[in-house]
Amino acid sequence: MAVNAVGTNARSRRLVNPALMEHAAERRKSLENRVADRITAFSGSMRFVYLHILWFTSWIVFGVEAYPYGLLTMIVSLEAIFLSTFVMISQNRADEKREVLANHQWTTVQEEDSQNRELLDLSQQILELTKAVHAATARFGTEDDSPARTK
Repeated sequence: MAVNAVGTNARSRRLVNPALMEHAAERRKSLENRVADRITAFSGSMRFVYLHILWFTSWIVFGVEAYPYGLLTMIVSLEAIFLSTFVMISQNRADEKREVLANHQWTTVQEEDSQNRELLDLSQQILELTKAVHAATARFGTEDDSPARTK
């Protein structure tokens, strides 16, 4: 397993974004998605590369067929066709994740905008009250009947 810069392996990383966690849970409900995820995870690994190196070397060394290896070429071609399909599935999955994140971020931005509007309204009310208090204090200070002057 690959170890990243933090010292944890890639498989032990957990999703922390609630939107991605929900999206992953939805994907796991479908058998097709689970199979596709496993295949793309394996075909994008170094184990896959090592397995193919071993397979091709064994095919040639043990003389399974004579040169120019027509059967091996056909098998590898078919495998390439299927793997390209799984690459497209993986790209679609990545696009779905980006869309989920974008939607979640847009919702967050809208909520923050609403909160900012509320805060601006409250600030405006505080400003108006402060002005009213200052105006009342100024009027109160100029009157001869003020309690501060009668003491």
